[in-house]
Amino acid sequence: MKYPRVRLKEGREKSLKRKHHPWLFSGAIQSSPDGLKPGDTVDVLSSHGEWLARGAYSPTSKIRVRVWTWNHDDEINKDFFLKKFKTAIDLRAKVFTAREGNSRRLVHGESDGIPGFIVDQYGDMLVMQVLSAGAEHWKATAVECLAELTGFETIYERSDVDVRILEGLESRKGVLLGQEPEPFLIEENGLKFNIDPALGQKTGFYLDQRSNRQLIREMVPMGSEVLNCFCYTGAFSLYALAGGAGHVTSIDSSSDAIAWAEKNQALNDFDSEKSTWIVGDVFQLLRKFRDSRKSFDVIILDPPKFAPTSAQAESAARGYKDINLLAMKLLRPGGMLFTYSCSGGISADLFQKIIAGAALDAGVDLRIVRQLHQDRDHPVAVNFPEGAYLKGLMCIKS
Repeated sequence: MKYPRVRLKEGREKSLKRKHHPWLFSGAIQSSPDGLKPGDTVDVLSSHGEWLARGAYSPTSKIRVRVWTWNHDDEINKDFFLKKFKTAIDLRAKVFTAREGNSRRLVHGESDGIPGFIVDQYGDMLVMQVLSAGAEHWKATAVECLAELTGFETIYERSDVDVRILEGLESRKGVLLGQEPEPFLIEENGLKFNIDPALGQKTGFYLDQRSNRQLIREMVPMGSEVLNCFCYTGAFSLYALAGGAGHVTSIDSSSDAIAWAEKNQALNDFDSEKSTWIVGDVFQLLRKFRDSRKSFDVIILDPPKFAPTSAQAESAARGYKDINLLAMKLLRPGGMLFTYSCSGGISADLFQKIIAGAALDAGVDLRIVRQLHQDRDHPVAVNFPEGAYLKGLMCIKS
């Protein structure tokens, strides 16, 4: 089958040819055929006419082409996606154990060679995000493939994210297969959580933090006082209680999230006297705690995405520094700080520098004892380092 051809400017083929990076930016393109529609499959040629890759065209995005394949013999059709999705699902079967829970990420976009597709499993249903023009073009095919491979009868879409605007796509949310899902329970490392795929953040739960939550459970000192900032529905808080924390104070700006968190606490039969749930602004409350000389043995900082792209990195760095500086002042000697950034615009090196700067300004002696990452069901392809979006540090205050 012949596909429309996109030709690159002189010398702009290196990232595709040598590194197999799956993104081709608009500034690298010399020419493209008229009339291309969002999601159309195109062949990418060098300035000299050498075939380089085959991908999905997005006329409004700065990422003009997302690569499906570097194999000239691959036809982009249902069989192609069936193989890609099967490979992704099989990988999770190899690296994920049933005792860790009944929910996991099955497809992780570019890191699984399927740009724009995010698929999470919650029990016996799937929740899918469609983030690019190419993925939108093949969405119906993806639903067919996933239903065939998993046997699940419910697939729900949560494509209500800002990145779709950059692709010229409208926000979408709703049933793709089966019936409208009701709120339901999932299990993770022996704990239970209420999930509502229609209302929750991301696809309903932060699956990427699973191993980091378990680390909290293992490391929290018995009887310790814990502060969990940006707690959302309380997963880190409940893991801390499961690990023997004496009391956990949890903060989130969303009253709905706090209500869900309290339900999750009751669901797991934790003593309500050991928890304080606060609706409020983390920055303001940390300053209030500082002024009242309050202190904690363990502090968890898992803020929302401050910098989606590198363009917002400078302003985001100030936000990360401020909350970490305040947290360090609230941390008791010997206390543990678990701090994270999920911002794509903040690299691991920059994040560590931010933490170092915060420690210097706070006048504390801080040691990094462990670097933290997203869990195994969120793999990182070596040709797509951007897939390592979650950065975390476990630190000890001397």
